[in-house]
Amino acid sequence: MKRFLLLTLWVLVCASLWAQTPHRDSLLTQARYLKSIYKTDEAIEKLSVLVSPEVFDEQVLSELAECHFQNGDYQTAVGTYFLLSSRVPDNILYKIRRMQAYSRLKAWPQSIQAGKEVLQLDSIPAVLSFVGDSFRQMDQADSALWYYRRSLVFRPRNEGVIAKAANIMIGSKDYDGALALTGRFLEEDPDNTTIAPLQGLAYYRKGDYDSAVDVFQRQEDIGNDTYPIHYYLGQGYWHQKVIYRAEKELLAAWQIDSSDVNLAYSIAAVKMEAFRPFEEDVKTWLDKAWEMIQPDAALMSRLHQQYGLGYYRRQDSWDKAIEHYKEAYKYNPKFISALSTIAYCYEVKKEYRLALQWYEKYLAVAKPGSPGYDFVTKSVAYIKGELFMEEN
Repeated sequence: MKRFLLLTLWVLVCASLWAQTPHRDSLLTQARYLKSIYKTDEAIEKLSVLVSPEVFDEQVLSELAECHFQNGDYQTAVGTYFLLSSRVPDNILYKIRRMQAYSRLKAWPQSIQAGKEVLQLDSIPAVLSFVGDSFRQMDQADSALWYYRRSLVFRPRNEGVIAKAANIMIGSKDYDGALALTGRFLEEDPDNTTIAPLQGLAYYRKGDYDSAVDVFQRQEDIGNDTYPIHYYLGQGYWHQKVIYRAEKELLAAWQIDSSDVNLAYSIAAVKMEAFRPFEEDVKTWLDKAWEMIQPDAALMSRLHQQYGLGYYRRQDSWDKAIEHYKEAYKYNPKFISALSTIAYCYEVKKEYRLALQWYEKYLAVAKPGSPGYDFVTKSVAYIKGELFMEEN
């Protein structure tokens, strides 16, 4: 009897497992299809049915992690990949995806740590570069450069990594290092439009303007019609005192990007050296530069309003309150309540003539019948009475 019961129980368990396996495989297949057509929410719903705290199903969890990553839910993806990495520590893919998810979250230290775990298993050049990118995001240029150099040991002609490493060298004023790195690459591809401009920039920053002009002029000749080419070619010609060429290139740069105040100033300065008419030509560019460095009017008005309000509330700094409210109004002429506030400050100081002047400015632009208009009208009547008493 006991053997019969055990046999019956075994048959029931096997039947249950037999019934569950087709169901699992079917849901997994459906979820993979939904993920492939970017219906990740529906895929996650189907996969979640198969998740059980008692059972570690690597395939299900792997698909679920990929869905969360594809869906942009990087926090959940990180947690799922962490579980997978813990249970399957030799799986490099899970560590790489965790590194990438941390990067999407801008969690750079965690991304670096995950990348280092990958590198303990395999020196993958792309991962070395990825770790370098994370260090660069943290402004740790030396560490970033170290990983870029390691990546280049395995892939010495990786254009993207060379460009990033050269930019770091130029930024740290290691111009000779940047020239050596870019030079080795350009020996086989001298007209590369990514690396050659970096070589030209290194020459320019080093002060070797002749070499810089040679590089940038060659880039222009082969059709590299980009802002940096025209800008640095113009600056290089300016240093060489070839003024007409400098003017031409800087104007070409302006046609591509007119947002750089230094470029507007450079054009004005070059035109000045070329003895262009001041009012008709040079001043135009100086005015452009001047307008570009002016602060945002709305922001400046709000800042002065807050300064003015602070001094106004102190009840003992009326002059400073007046100064800031005048500036707030200058930056934003629609802020007409500044006029009545200035007038009130003068009134408190018993400078009635100035108070009257500013109250009248307010009445000239305010809406009749509004609460502010009525208040100022009464204030004007009061001040006129005070002035009459003073004069008689």
